[in-house]
Amino acid sequence: MRFRMCVGPLILVGLLTACGGRAAGGFHPSGQVQGDDTPTTSSSPDTEPRSDGTAGATGVPVSGGPVPRSPSSALAAYREYQRMYEQAYESNDTSRLDTVAMDPLLSIIDKDVEKIQHQGVFWRFHNVLNPRVQGRTNDDSVVVILDCVRTLGAYRFSARTGKRLGSWRDGSHLYQAVMRYSDGTYKISDATEGRKC
Repeated sequence: MRFRMCVGPLILVGLLTACGGRAAGGFHPSGQVQGDDTPTTSSSPDTEPRSDGTAGATGVPVSGGPVPRSPSSALAAYREYQRMYEQAYESNDTSRLDTVAMDPLLSIIDKDVEKIQHQGVFWRFHNVLNPRVQGRTNDDSVVVILDCVRTLGAYRFSARTGKRLGSWRDGSHLYQAVMRYSDGTYKISDATEGRKC
């Protein structure tokens, strides 16, 4: 898995405004952002736990309608991308990733999964996430998320026999994701893996 080098500070300064220093709201250990008008809990039917085992209260409507253009929605979309990213490598199938990712990152992942599939293997791994909003545009159409992603373990399996062929452990790395609002939802367009964290 290859990532582009870090987005230059000049580009970030031009695109984003800092989100720190707000009197109310901010980052919470649960990974959710609570703003001035965001409740800490919700009993909305759109945030109930799903039958597929994913956590409820993600901020992503179950009904499939447009999500609000807000940093908390971008964080929820980022978490959903990470869940579907793991599934794509486990099944060697990226057909569902277009709901959470867009080019250029989507094409990079498609090519990587295709290469892995041709090798006759698949990967199982799980990443522990701790995302926070690093910056955003004034209209929240672009939200940059910074995360310290910890890979608990990654295992390579034979697609033919199911036998485990190897494992990989590399700890935690900084991960920067650019989330863009498109078609009524946030999608990841760029990602950069950085130093250990």
